[in-house]
Amino acid sequence: QVQLLESGGGLVQAGGSLRLSCAASGRSFSMNVAAWFRQAPGKDREYVANISPGGGTTYYADSVKGRFTISRDNAKNTVYLQMNSLKPEDTAVYYCAAASRLGSAYYRPRLAEYDYWGQGTQVTISS
Repeated sequence: QVQLLESGGGLVQAGGSLRLSCAASGRSFSMNVAAWFRQAPGKDREYVANISPGGGTTYYADSVKGRFTISRDNAKNTVYLQMNSLKPEDTAVYYCAAASRLGSAYYRPRLAEYDYWGQGTQVTISS
């Protein structure tokens, strides 16, 4: 069992930066693929980025590639999302997720591939 708690959201101007954190509880977290998703008002939850258990492999949605960086510190049981050059369209609730299924297929952009979810943190970008 893994429990996730996001933090770091807030209100920033366009062009600014934020760093989100996701603190995990559970002994097996270092074995889990982890991800960030987001959900804007009136829209479906969408994939942002995910990272392999060891942190050596990362994947990004095209909309954030080059601006966002996902990373993890397994010693601290924490996953991060560094967000730079923020745009108003990045406004959303951001969710951390972890997958229980092991294996080396680390690219996992679908919601159904994740078993554990945090409660989300609001990110608002003003123009």
